[in-house]
Amino acid sequence: MSRLFVGFLVLLMLVPQVVSAQTTGKGTKPATNGKTAPTGGGPKDYASKNFVLHTDLSEDEAKELLTRLENMLKLISTYWGRPNRQVIECYVVKNLSNWPDGSLDPRGLQSIQDQAGVTSTRKIQSSTGAFVAKSIVYAIADRGTPQHEAVHAYCGQTFGTTGPTWYSEGMAEMGQYWKENDASVNCHEVVVDYIKSTEPKTLNAIVNGNEMTGDSWQNYAWRWALCHLLATNPNYSPKFRPLGIGMLSGQKVSFESVYGPAAKEISFEYLFFLQHVDIGFRADLCAWDWKTKAKPLAGPNPQASKIKARGGWQPTGCAVKAGTTYEYLAEGKWKFSKDVDEVSADGTEDGKGKLVGVLFDPDEYELGQPFDLGASGEWTPDADGQLFVRCQEPWKDINDENAGTISLKVKLKGKGTPLVNPRGR
Repeated sequence: MSRLFVGFLVLLMLVPQVVSAQTTGKGTKPATNGKTAPTGGGPKDYASKNFVLHTDLSEDEAKELLTRLENMLKLISTYWGRPNRQVIECYVVKNLSNWPDGSLDPRGLQSIQDQAGVTSTRKIQSSTGAFVAKSIVYAIADRGTPQHEAVHAYCGQTFGTTGPTWYSEGMAEMGQYWKENDASVNCHEVVVDYIKSTEPKTLNAIVNGNEMTGDSWQNYAWRWALCHLLATNPNYSPKFRPLGIGMLSGQKVSFESVYGPAAKEISFEYLFFLQHVDIGFRADLCAWDWKTKAKPLAGPNPQASKIKARGGWQPTGCAVKAGTTYEYLAEGKWKFSKDVDEVSADGTEDGKGKLVGVLFDPDEYELGQPFDLGASGEWTPDADGQLFVRCQEPWKDINDENAGTISLKVKLKGKGTPLVNPRGR
């Protein structure tokens, strides 16, 4: 126990107090490992600036874990804007056979037997609202569970709570995946496979469902997906951090009070994220542009827009009508990887780099099926909608290596000067 904790404890003993306990845990993993034979080494203690680690990991493994925990703590404490209040104590188990009977708290032991993790937080609070809290982590020695539980411990000791279940577990899952200056999806493959092969869980079911911590890794997957989207998509991230701090600090804020006016937009982007999620997917680059307004094309003049290779669906500003024929011309070149040459909007033979389009229905918030465009031509839509376009490549490959912008013009056919491809096509 740190001097700071002891000092606050003595101070709070002088005034009326409320003692509470909170347990947060990571759900049972999708694949479990049975108990194996002893490895020959019992638990030992290792320490770093912010952690005390009780573990049967080897010394090298323990030091590597402490490094990961310190790096993660730096990221999350910077994100929430609160320094870690005191040392976080962790019991990390590689093989239960190495641990003497009675050396683990029964709740921690049960969680480890379930191939998961749990964090126990005890908080003492005065009548004035001041508090001290002590969290203890119990976790299996896999790649992510100790980091997940350490997020709970940090929040418990720093804020006195970890927030509502969807936020608490979603952010703890993010904690084990976060990398500095990297907004891409970096979760386990099994999480991606599950999300892409399962009927999506609704926003309401995640945020307002009667769920509890430690329920299942599948529920954790949905909570992570929502938190990752809100934390990395620039349409929602500016409000997400204050919302989280507000919930952790006991303010009267909620998901509905902050995002209610944008419910349709969030629901659309949430479902879009679930459809395209993959390792490497960048929600920040594929965010939807809700600000650019689309208008019907009329008269002889074309509607012009700039389309970046480094982005997902982007607005042309054109509201088109079914059965009406339009001309389009895309000039310029772009790159979909640093290791390839620039290409025109016709792309390569395998279709990468080609200009493709999709229609967005602003009344139903739905997308049609994508279709090929290329550098120039004529096109007759089969439905009304707003025209969005992008540089074609797998969604997970849209990243900072994409470069270049093309200039796109779209006009009604038969009005004004025809749009002529400079190459004569």
